[in-house]
Amino acid sequence: MLRLNLSNQTQWLDLGHGVEILVMPMTTALMMAARKEAQGQITLPDAPDADASDLDTDGIALAMAKAVARIAIQDWKGVGDDNGFSVPVSPEGIDALLDIWPIFEAFQTKYVARAMILDAEKNASPPLPTGSSAGAEPTAKPAKGRARTARKA
Repeated sequence: MLRLNLSNQTQWLDLGHGVEILVMPMTTALMMAARKEAQGQITLPDAPDADASDLDTDGIALAMAKAVARIAIQDWKGVGDDNGFSVPVSPEGIDALLDIWPIFEAFQTKYVARAMILDAEKNASPPLPTGSSAGAEPTAKPAKGRARTARKA
C-alpha cells in the first residue's frame, strides 16, 4: 500500500552536532527545481567515446544534494560564524554546511533518502532467485527419511 503524506508543513530535522534545519516537504516540484539547478553545476564528459564510468557520480550527488538543500532549507539553528554568532540562511551558507561530511550524510539520510524510500516501497518483496523465498526453485531433492544418529566412539 502506498502511504501518502498530505502534509505541506515545514518540519525541523536534527542533523546532529547541534544543527537543526527547518525544511519544506519533499515534493516532485522541489526535486524538479533542484534537478534543473544542479544541471548547471554538473559537467559531463564530452568525449564521443565517454561512458558511464567517466561520470563523477560523487560530484553529481553533491551538486544535487546542495541544490535540494538550497531550495528546501528555510531556517536553521546551531549554525554560526567563526565568532559563534548565528548566521542567517543563505545559499553560500547551505553549501558550506553540506561540505561538512557528517552533516551531509545526515541530510542525505534524514531528508533526501527518506523521500526516495517510496520508490523502494512495494506491496511485497519479489522472490529471490538464489534464496530461500517461495519463488526460488529447489536445488536439491528432499531427503527420503530421517538420517541415522552418528555412532559413538
